[in-house]
Amino acid sequence: MATQDKEAVIGKMADTSKFVYIGYLDALGYPVTKAMLAPRERKGIKEFWLTTNTSSNKVRCFKSNPKASLYFVDTRSYRGFSLQGTMEVLEDEESKRRIWKMGDRLYYKGGVSDPDYCVLHFVADRGRSYGSFKNEDFAIG
Repeated sequence: MATQDKEAVIGKMADTSKFVYIGYLDALGYPVTKAMLAPRERKGIKEFWLTTNTSSNKVRCFKSNPKASLYFVDTRSYRGFSLQGTMEVLEDEESKRRIWKMGDRLYYKGGVSDPDYCVLHFVADRGRSYGSFKNEDFAIG
């Protein structure tokens, strides 16, 4: 699959999926996979922004080891895309306001300034796709 096609397919999956799976390494070096709500924003397939609790285990882990992955899957077509890169924890007001949604107050009672609300910024540098019974590694520029 050509790079432009991958970008279109992954982009559509990211835009229509309700969930994304994130991967990270815990404090003991073991891999952890967690389902999260889909990214709030993206820039191509290079950068993604998600929200989470500052007090979460994954935030502690990302602060000590930023290596991460995102996995998007289409169960109807049995196609998946894994993106590998780094995750940055953003706690500044501007980043938090940028992707805040009114329904977030349900989770963050203090609003956009809630200290337990933060943004995860994922930057991909490579990926791996699965579809039509084959895997393919690809770089992300």
